[in-house]
Amino acid sequence: MTKEMNKADEWLVVCLCAAWCGTCKQYQQPFEQLAAQFPQMRFVWLDVEDREDVAGDLDIETFPSILIAQGAQARFLGPVLPQPGVLARMLQSLPEDAAAKPSDAQEAQDLLQRLLKADDLQEVLR
Repeated sequence: MTKEMNKADEWLVVCLCAAWCGTCKQYQQPFEQLAAQFPQMRFVWLDVEDREDVAGDLDIETFPSILIAQGAQARFLGPVLPQPGVLARMLQSLPEDAAAKPSDAQEAQDLLQRLLKADDLQEVLR
């Protein structure tokens, strides 16, 4: 884990997707454009089937699903409409909503910890 990942104020945005998902394929480029729009945040595109070591037994029913964390604290985990504007508004509002937390906080926290421990994912973090 890099020193940057230890910063309490750093934001991490992870798109949980699958290579076979047509919606995910269409969403990848807009997700990358959001990464450029929010350079203060780190973005990860994670294929849950290729990275079962990170996804664990997380059962994603709707793609794309997004994990958003601030430092070591998960702030959101769930499906997001595959419209860049929806995620952009969320990324603008979450930093101002200190009380925001995932509906299943433990599941989100466990996923975040696995992600932060995966050394080889550092190269895909931006």
